[in-house]
Amino acid sequence: MKAVVLKNFGGVENLLYKEIEKPLIKTNEVLVKVKAISINPVDVKVRNRQAPLAEDLAKYDPLVLGWDISGEVTEIGTEVTQFNMGDEVFGMVNFVGHGKAYAEYVAAPAEHLARKPNNINHVEAAASTLAALTAWQAFNSYGKLRPTDNVLIHAASGGVGHFAVQIAKDMGAYVVATSSAPNRDFVLGLGADDFIDYRRVRFEEVAPPADFVLEAIGGANFQKSVQVLKPFGTIVALPSGHTMEDELKAQEKQLHACYFMSVYSSGQDMQHIASLLEKEVLKPHVSDVFGFDKIADAHLQIETGRTVGKIVIKL
Repeated sequence: MKAVVLKNFGGVENLLYKEIEKPLIKTNEVLVKVKAISINPVDVKVRNRQAPLAEDLAKYDPLVLGWDISGEVTEIGTEVTQFNMGDEVFGMVNFVGHGKAYAEYVAAPAEHLARKPNNINHVEAAASTLAALTAWQAFNSYGKLRPTDNVLIHAASGGVGHFAVQIAKDMGAYVVATSSAPNRDFVLGLGADDFIDYRRVRFEEVAPPADFVLEAIGGANFQKSVQVLKPFGTIVALPSGHTMEDELKAQEKQLHACYFMSVYSSGQDMQHIASLLEKEVLKPHVSDVFGFDKIADAHLQIETGRTVGKIVIKL
């Protein structure tokens, strides 16, 4: 089968197209004929060896990046009961671990997948995996977002952020979102109640007191976010290299909870996301679709840091 193999850590020139063996499935796995995959910032960080996960993956040869897939079940392990041949499924596979999604076929643990809703295509489904799971787990696993909460969502036009706005609104929260001015209409269209142009004003000076913050920027943005939290509030930070000083500032605020989260594979959570997609409560925004032979271009787009919504590869 065709796959994209990372020859060495570094630039996109190290992403090579090769013929490798089709994977053999374990008893708890299904073989998925991949129709679409999603590209995330973590893909780029691993490729550049800028993420801790890269060190764990360095031992694999061939090393095949990627975790987000949507496709069709073509083989079923003997212990798998929830899927049938021909089922259309999607999910984030083996995160954190060797996902091997940049390939025509992927061996996936059945408990990492959910059935793809009929009202979305494979491109939309692939887009609604790692980023959507991150938002869902931030509000339901790491933190507990309540219907009466004021929530501040940073980078609201990005992959995680645009899902977070929609999920928080569906949960009944009042959503304040930050992004740059060109994305204002997009973010408000997702359902945000208030918009802050972080380039024009200091959000920590104008944002209303927050019960919950989803912090996706890192650096000084974490401590600024703590400033706007109410006492006993919650902040969930996506992986961004927090410091001991960050933790101490959070403790000074007497926060109810402070989490530095890492998303994890979960078919059960994917089923929640599938339900939201089926009801059209959740709608992925795909800003660009690349062919399988253009993965390097997709990585370069992600590296700009300006992607609105998601980037997807269609096989």
